[in-house]
Amino acid sequence: MNWRLLIATVGLLSFNAAGLVPIPAQAVTLTNGKTYFVQPPRLDNAVATQKTARFFGSTYYFTLTLPANAGEPLQTIVIAPQEAPDRVRFNLKETTASEGTFDQEGTKLPLQTVTQDPKTQAITISFDPAIAAGKTVTIGLAADQNPDTGGIYLYGVTAFPSGEQPAGQFLGYGRIQITDGGLDS
Repeated sequence: MNWRLLIATVGLLSFNAAGLVPIPAQAVTLTNGKTYFVQPPRLDNAVATQKTARFFGSTYYFTLTLPANAGEPLQTIVIAPQEAPDRVRFNLKETTASEGTFDQEGTKLPLQTVTQDPKTQAITISFDPAIAAGKTVTIGLAADQNPDTGGIYLYGVTAFPSGEQPAGQFLGYGRIQITDGGLDS
């Protein structure tokens, strides 16, 4: 691999008389055709509007920030539940996406598809058009009902750039705590 070319492509700084000046990031596409983010999105937050077990009508929000130097727009997000005390069933038709955070919602974003893998229960959300770099995006998954059992529920979040062969970047786990009983904390 030509490291100088990679550093020139991924490097974001140049020198001028005044010092360091940022240069806009360019996409990273390898010779095998895979497209990567120069700087991957960041998983900022995961929160449920209602945290009590068996509660009807809670929405699980996942907020991501796509940095200005991402190099590629955000095309797809996969939210995959991990092993947990119980399973949450989501109404995929009620899935939403918007700019901003769950409590400071901005412009609604159009979704191309929302699907769920029947085996893994992973939910795949594709945007149309892809989300431009420099945006904060919140995805809302409407739960039919919170799980029957309280506990910690982890959701692995993976982001994919646009391109013919996008390479996913695992962003981390969104953590939702569901409580037993009548306390909502």
